[in-house]
Amino acid sequence: MSEIDRRARIVAERVKETGIDEAMIERLVRAFYARIQTHDVLGPIFAARIDDWELHITRLCAFWSSVALGTGAYSGSPMRKHLNLPVDGRHFDLWIGLFLQTARDICPAAQADYLVARAKRIAESLEMAIAVENGVMLFNGDRLKRPDADVFFPAVQPID
Repeated sequence: MSEIDRRARIVAERVKETGIDEAMIERLVRAFYARIQTHDVLGPIFAARIDDWELHITRLCAFWSSVALGTGAYSGSPMRKHLNLPVDGRHFDLWIGLFLQTARDICPAAQADYLVARAKRIAESLEMAIAVENGVMLFNGDRLKRPDADVFFPAVQPID
């Protein structure tokens, strides 16, 4: 069996097991990043780094296809691209919260849970890598807390 045939069999099995397909992934990615773009805290961080949203969405769909279905559609180094972001654990909490909400809005419950579990592992890995990049060693359960001057976290305006 060729590598292409083996990969196709694995993907077909994963689609059958999870009920997730490429169309669901694209709906989730598009809805999630539409919300990211308008988010008060996360939106500006992404906007400062992404010039072509359609190209970014295409890459993210390939990434999530690889993560969720094992397609191998994504080839890149996302870790390296995130290391210098002005973020800490608070941002990852916002990101996961928004992902969870979007997944539950877009996907049936079992598929949302499957995707959210993977998103949480990705967020934990990124947070840990950013911590190490900034000279901080996180232990099990620790969160990255950086000085406010080193992250993008706009002050909340009081409600009059």
